[in-house]
Amino acid sequence: MKKTKLILLLIACAPSLTAFCQVRVSASTNLLVLRSFKKDQRFWAVGQDIFVDWHFTNKGGAYASLSYSSNGNFTNQLSATAKTSTTSPQEISFTNKAQLRLNQISLGFKHYFVGTTDAEVNWNLYSITGFGLMFGRVTNSYSTSIDTSLYNAPGQPISGKGHFKRLTLDLGLACEVPLAAEIYLYANGKVWIPTSDYPSKYLFVNDNAPLVGMLGLGIRMLF
Repeated sequence: MKKTKLILLLIACAPSLTAFCQVRVSASTNLLVLRSFKKDQRFWAVGQDIFVDWHFTNKGGAYASLSYSSNGNFTNQLSATAKTSTTSPQEISFTNKAQLRLNQISLGFKHYFVGTTDAEVNWNLYSITGFGLMFGRVTNSYSTSIDTSLYNAPGQPISGKGHFKRLTLDLGLACEVPLAAEIYLYANGKVWIPTSDYPSKYLFVNDNAPLVGMLGLGIRMLF
């Protein structure tokens, strides 16, 4: 009786096991140029994406990715006001030099509008749609030391090093061409749209920020 149940279970699971065995996997990596668009937080940086794709069909599937970048540099003009009317000067203007570095993990789906995941001759065009978790590290350095016993320092950004996180909606479009057997050259464009804005005292702009876009060029290998 137990053997009969086991055989029936294997027969029932056979289609699923066969479908799983037919899932192909790709690994890809690309160099990227990243741009932060938000006013008072604009900078350029370079970085890298690493993707693993699971192709459920030859028209797409799921992906997991890791992205990291170099430091982006920008400045903010700030001021500190005197706590009493007898303090001179009444206001001190200074510059905050900021460095911001972004890393991200993302899970989502790719869909091929043109071509297939295993195309051998023609070019491919596909979309990237996912959700990510962005990790930010920021370093702020004031051009002038502020005596907080005499002046009200800005509430943000504060001087020093800090970290923050953001949930993101990840959207992108990519084009690729086959180079050799199961090796592809691709170019992509992506945006990370913040969906959360937990305030960070180390950021001058917190609302819908950082808002970044990037262009990448890389290689995909199909297994």
